[in-house]
Amino acid sequence: MIESLLIANRGEIACRIIRTARAMGVRTVAVYSDADAKALHVRQADEAVHIGPSPARESYLVGEKIIAAALATGAEAIHPGYGFLSENADFAQSVIDAGLIWVGPNPDSIRAMGLKDAAKERMIAAGVPVTPGYLGADQSPDRLAAEATVVGYPVLIKAVAGGGGKGMRRVDDAADFADALQSCQREAVSSFGNTDVLIEKYILSPRHIEVQVFGDKHGNVVHLFERDCSLQRRHQKVIEEAPAPGMDDATRASICDAAVKAAKAVDYVGAGTIEFIADASEGLRADRIWFMEMNTRLQVEHPVTEEITGQDLVEWQLRVASGEPLPKRQDELSIDGWAMEARLYAENPATGFLPSTGPLDHLALPDHQRIETGVAERDVISPFYDPMIAKIVSHGDTRIAAIEDLSIACKQVECEPVKTNAWFLARLLDRSEFKAGIVTTGFIGEHIDDLCSQPRPSNALLQYAADDIAFVDDNMSAPWGSPIFELTKARFGFRLNASPRRDVSLLVDFVPESVEVGDHAIWNDRARTSIRDGAATTYFEDGAAFVIAFRRASGAAAGIAADGSILSPMPGRIIAVEVAEGDAVAKGQKLVTLEAMKMEHSLVAPFDGTVEALNAVVGGQVSEGATLVKIGKLE
Repeated sequence: MIESLLIANRGEIACRIIRTARAMGVRTVAVYSDADAKALHVRQADEAVHIGPSPARESYLVGEKIIAAALATGAEAIHPGYGFLSENADFAQSVIDAGLIWVGPNPDSIRAMGLKDAAKERMIAAGVPVTPGYLGADQSPDRLAAEATVVGYPVLIKAVAGGGGKGMRRVDDAADFADALQSCQREAVSSFGNTDVLIEKYILSPRHIEVQVFGDKHGNVVHLFERDCSLQRRHQKVIEEAPAPGMDDATRASICDAAVKAAKAVDYVGAGTIEFIADASEGLRADRIWFMEMNTRLQVEHPVTEEITGQDLVEWQLRVASGEPLPKRQDELSIDGWAMEARLYAENPATGFLPSTGPLDHLALPDHQRIETGVAERDVISPFYDPMIAKIVSHGDTRIAAIEDLSIACKQVECEPVKTNAWFLARLLDRSEFKAGIVTTGFIGEHIDDLCSQPRPSNALLQYAADDIAFVDDNMSAPWGSPIFELTKARFGFRLNASPRRDVSLLVDFVPESVEVGDHAIWNDRARTSIRDGAATTYFEDGAAFVIAFRRASGAAAGIAADGSILSPMPGRIIAVEVAEGDAVAKGQKLVTLEAMKMEHSLVAPFDGTVEALNAVVGGQVSEGATLVKIGKLE
């Protein structure tokens, strides 16, 4: 058995591998870039080695540095995780040539499945059904266009060296083929250094079904059943599940047998995934499921397979790499219940899924599901790598039980100031179509507007927040921060020394809103905790974060002292100063822009006057209540 292991990766997969290795008594070595010097996987490993600057091309993608780190620390083996160098046959060979154990398939197997056209030809020879299309060597535009016509529109142009959704174009009409081909080839050469493409029949009701396979060095190959990864956005998986909904025993036997044939055709060793595309227009049928490609590594979604089979696939990898036979025979593997995985990302679906980077000042993940993460509260989401925060995994006796459990978990995510897609995931899981198991790979794109519309707090939350903020404003000396008071207020919603009803003007994510306060504003069950930061409070509900502050009657949205001093309403950073001392200003004129809670907040003049004092400097950090500008009235 391997006794020491270097993990050539980062983030949640590195932490995942460390957990199993530690349980097996295997010493672990992490590698890290400048950006990851204090990362969770570095803190968890027994030893860590710095391998270069933050960009992956200068650190995690430099095989020589990784091999050198393994040799310097006495590691016996290298586990590549997924991504980075995990499917690089040359790197795998270099690891072996250095006298180290490669925890993965043979380099020849990686090469055999690395190019989509060659892989399909090998699958045809092995008796594995492949999608109708063209795999020929003639790559002239005229020949490709002619073959597309033979296949029949719509077609899919795919880069033979592609992956991750890159180098793919759907074409619905022959008139659009030439432009689509050129676009696909430009992206392919930029991403993979290879312009060759293949043509496939585009399936109009596609579902993405994949089978987990495992081989050892003794010629044994088994499958661990299928996963459904049809919920995708731009060919990137969002939610995965196992087993696949609507899969009958006969169809399962057919697709899993085809996957084993595919693995045996390339003498496969270790963990791999055979990906199929299914035409689900008439349900799942064995004669409507075709081979797409093979991923010669552990998949991001492997936890759902572990949950339904009770097996640890990382342990299997380490045992197989050590020369042991597979831990289980095919007849010893079975399906238990249903499992689902949601990928929690640091991104904002309401702004086109733009990444959200920065410090995780507050991070609370659900505690009753399996969580795979590479970060903790107060860590930083770096702009250099994939912005995944965690994978949330549920398991239930039935599919509906697993869906409901995962939906609840996504709604319980709390993250601030970094934005997440938790509320988007919850909306997906709550859709009736998904619960019925009838979604295809195009489902998210078809419903993107509904799924990504900006979340708004519930009326119950607004009323509670208004009551909460009005209480603090009316009772500045009250012990609102005490645990006993907060617990009592959260349960019963009472306020001392306040009128039964009143209107409160709020800023909800800095948008003005008027809310009527009632006697007993009780936050509903979907809302969880709140974080008070100066004049603003962040409330979490259904996976979304809402920054709510009191909006004073002056309309300036900032504290204004009687002498014309403009006060910072909360801690933040000055990002713009629009005036100078001595300037004449008009009522409502913008004076200073403050960035707080990841949003811009403009402070304006309360009346016509002159700037008598200016204490704001661009880039400066200010505390709540600090005097930024003083305006003197005109005489």
